[in-house]
Amino acid sequence: MDSANQIIVAADVIGSGSEQSMLLPMIAQTDACRVPHTLITADAGYHSDANVAQLLECSIPALIADNQMRQRDERFEDQGKHKATDDVLYDKQPTVQGNNGHTRPVKLFRPEDFRFNDDNTTCICPAGQTLHSPGSVYTTRIGLRYQVFTAKASDCQRCKLRGQCLKSERSERGKQVSRFEPRAKNPHNPSERMRSAIDSVKGRQLYSQRIGTVEPVFGNIRHNKRLTRLNFRGREKVNAQWHLYCMVHNIEKLAHSGWRG
Repeated sequence: MDSANQIIVAADVIGSGSEQSMLLPMIAQTDACRVPHTLITADAGYHSDANVAQLLECSIPALIADNQMRQRDERFEDQGKHKATDDVLYDKQPTVQGNNGHTRPVKLFRPEDFRFNDDNTTCICPAGQTLHSPGSVYTTRIGLRYQVFTAKASDCQRCKLRGQCLKSERSERGKQVSRFEPRAKNPHNPSERMRSAIDSVKGRQLYSQRIGTVEPVFGNIRHNKRLTRLNFRGREKVNAQWHLYCMVHNIEKLAHSGWRG
């Protein structure tokens, strides 16, 4: 939909939970409505390195969020305090069943809770014990380099914090922690360029307009038009119903704008 009038300019359905494959086909549907400086915005569900590279290759201005965008934005640091305490998702934590049969919340320590020493062979856990690394550097299939630090099994077995550190309290092995080397940023990489653009002051200002463009349209169709579920089976029938509701939404928008064809 366009940000000026909330008119739906392209619509489709897909029988998949992943939206990545839909980004470029949906943009192609808007060719008749776009001009060279039209900015495309989309949420993280549409982000992939291949999509971002294709947008750059086609010279299509776009801001596509990635999964870590909000973690990099300091404005979201305190967002948890705005959740109502009666929200079912408020302070929801994973649970584990203990030896007594009762479940309890678990918040496992993460690598950032460990203090890595400058010698690159040892680190200190939250309980103050030392983990050792042989110094070997491993590489993942996508080229990420990392070291593995291991604690003594005896240190973990008598540790009071083992419930917050080990996934299984019955584990007889010592805690292992992996430290990944930071990836060198390539300013010419399409995804790096996208992250830099969306994290900039101008990028944040432009991308923040997306929610005010998209969500009211969904709200109108779902709550005002009462489309809480689709009534047919099969992509062709579902697509027809979805396009019908989109068309009704557009007619309403055009009528309220005073437009006359």
